[in-house]
Amino acid sequence: MIIIPARLNSSRFANKILVDILGLPMVIRTAKQVSSLDKVVIATDSQEVIDLANEYGFDAVLTSSEHQSGTDRINEAVNILNLDDDEIIINVQGDEPFIEPEVIEKVINRVKQVKKNNEDIMITSCFKKISSELADDPNHVKVILDENSNAIYFSRSKIPYHRDHYESSSYYGHLGIYGFTKKSLNDFCSLKQSKLETIEKLEQLRAIDNGHKVAMVEVESKSFGIDTEEDLKNAIKIFN
Repeated sequence: MIIIPARLNSSRFANKILVDILGLPMVIRTAKQVSSLDKVVIATDSQEVIDLANEYGFDAVLTSSEHQSGTDRINEAVNILNLDDDEIIINVQGDEPFIEPEVIEKVINRVKQVKKNNEDIMITSCFKKISSELADDPNHVKVILDENSNAIYFSRSKIPYHRDHYESSSYYGHLGIYGFTKKSLNDFCSLKQSKLETIEKLEQLRAIDNGHKVAMVEVESKSFGIDTEEDLKNAIKIFN
């Protein structure tokens, strides 16, 4: 099941999930982008978003307004929905209206592999290669990996630091797609918010801070999360 967390208020971009994206509210366009892959449910703290989802034919679950992260929100939703512990849950952020279905499919396939092989993985996510210039932007999260393609660290800072300043240096940009089983999602959300998570405002650091593994798959994508009005302008230029 694909669950889209959709908090109405955003400190950086008020009501961004409702902003018009080529004729559709952002959260609805995101839902339509991935609806061919599996059932989509929108998890929100707003009755307005519930009504909007229903208007466009999507199921929605009303969740608490107190959640500090999208993953905590979808965790409440999967428990309201009473899903089985081995159900695969994919968290697609509500501000990814141009995310390619094949990106989600790669994450789904990696979670299936984790389940089949009983790997010690809490979260599965994805990354793409980005330019040095894009890596300078703190709104584009970077990730560094170990030799097994598991995440070592995520940061808004430009990592790793290339001491020799190679012009051809590439960076890995994180895409905010997360795959769990219901059980691993419950386990993640039972952890206390970590210090690094609070500092960077990156929820996935909660897993690493507590000694758990985050598996990463490489994807090709032109999409990016829309965090600011400037992001929105850039996205419309690219995808219109």
